[in-house]
Amino acid sequence: MRVVFAGTPEVALPSLEALVASSHEVVAVVTRPDAPAGRGRHLEPSPVRRRARELGIPVLTPGSAKDPGFLAELTRIGPDLVAVVAYGDIISQAGLDIPVHGWVNLHFSILPAWRGAAPVQHAIMAGDELTGATTFRIERSMDTGPVFGVMTEQIRCDDTAGDLLDRLAVGGASLLVATVDGIETGALVAKPQPAEGVSLAPKVRVEDARVRWDRSAMLVDRLVRGCTPAPGAWTTFRGERLRLGPVAVVAPGGLPAEGRLTPGTLLVTKRMVFVGTATDAVRLGMVQAQGKRPMPAADWARGTRIDAGERFGDE
Repeated sequence: MRVVFAGTPEVALPSLEALVASSHEVVAVVTRPDAPAGRGRHLEPSPVRRRARELGIPVLTPGSAKDPGFLAELTRIGPDLVAVVAYGDIISQAGLDIPVHGWVNLHFSILPAWRGAAPVQHAIMAGDELTGATTFRIERSMDTGPVFGVMTEQIRCDDTAGDLLDRLAVGGASLLVATVDGIETGALVAKPQPAEGVSLAPKVRVEDARVRWDRSAMLVDRLVRGCTPAPGAWTTFRGERLRLGPVAVVAPGGLPAEGRLTPGTLLVTKRMVFVGTATDAVRLGMVQAQGKRPMPAADWARGTRIDAGERFGDE
């Protein structure tokens, strides 16, 4: 089939590569316009645009997928199907009607669970043990379309959102190609999503990534892993933000001192930094102070000279 691929971030690259290597013809790529990046805030092409250029595939970068000029160009190209992975824009009904077989999205959850922009982050933060990816036909409403195929993936106890998304991107690429194959042959028929089990996964904002030390160690661990690498979990210390990498929950009795730490209270040893929560303490891994590079928590604490009884979260 003649396929147009729509995607933007790095997580979409395995699917683009898999479609290019398949029996289908990728006739064009649609991606978001160049965006400011880095300290200099220079305009940078998306990872998908860079790879499409290397592959010699024509690239479209509409400011909006509803733009009449873009819709006219897509009509001229005449794709049989548009394959979508993390494109990042809403498709109008006029756009959805252009390809013969519609727009087929690869979504990183087992729908109808975790509909929305951040399914992987929310699955980890919720403590799910199993997730996966789903291919479905896009409708006007968010992630509600009929399903073509599903793959499953275990969530490991130390998975960050980045770790899990990397695995789903690779496994999902195979699912997407198999879906396009099945649509071409007529072997796949989309089935409506179940009415039960719907959950929502809105974008995780920076303010959502703030660690609340009065919650359990388990919830702190999930939040930090779910927000790694983006938007990045954080707390405050001496009035400034401190970004946190994944933590380790300390088993009862595992502190190098008797008793327990109250929520947010720091305990520093030569090689480790512990923080109290509502239950057990956690041990910090990597941290990043404002304007500094990431470093092991013990190195940060050594340079900061933390006083006994100091706490995270005190403004």
